[in-house]
Amino acid sequence: MGDNIITIEAGKRSGKPCIRRMRITVYDVLGWLAAGMSHAQIMDDFPELTEEDIRAYLEFGG
Repeated sequence: MGDNIITIEAGKRSGKPCIRRMRITVYDVLGWLAAGMSHAQIMDDFPELTEEDIRAYLEFGG
């Protein structure tokens, strides 16, 4: 799952792992989750993200 979702590009967000070539990093999502945001709240704020994206972030960052 996460292998196709997490991307790393040298010139984007200083080479940090991002979601599907977007500018949202794994660390952004993990920070929001650590701050107490639910998956639903994150997806409300960032409708381009899916539940599968968030799970891929957790697998990558976990």
